[in-house]
Amino acid sequence: MSDLSRLRQAVDLAHECPPSVTFRVGCVITGADGTVLATGYSGETDPHDHAEEVALAKLAGDPRLAGATVYSSLEPCSSRSSRPASCTRLILDAGIPRIVFAWREPPLFVDCVGAETLAAAGREVVELPELAPLVREANAHLELPPEP
Repeated sequence: MSDLSRLRQAVDLAHECPPSVTFRVGCVITGADGTVLATGYSGETDPHDHAEEVALAKLAGDPRLAGATVYSSLEPCSSRSSRPASCTRLILDAGIPRIVFAWREPPLFVDCVGAETLAAAGREVVELPELAPLVREANAHLELPPEP
């Protein structure tokens, strides 16, 4: 399955998020062979949970993460106030080598540098902005900055 198809699955998961005052995000983690290992969405298990955090928790310690790809509808966060570790830190700690996302996190809550941090750590980071309008749509409940 292509990166675009898997990322579309993550974008679709964002619509599963319960009502929130923050971003609605979906995440799919695949193994090296493309098999879906876990999925998650914001607020799936706790109102403060991020999508990547939920999916990674389902795979804690799984050796397949060393060859995995994270597909996230939104750029993984690089800082947060509700948890000690950002999604970027969780991805780095899990050893995941590849991250694909659709939309860079706008500076609504924090200035996000997740993509830059992951790339600087030697991870392959792929942005597929053609799906960004769908992610914006899933987050229409927020006062988003205008599109560039």
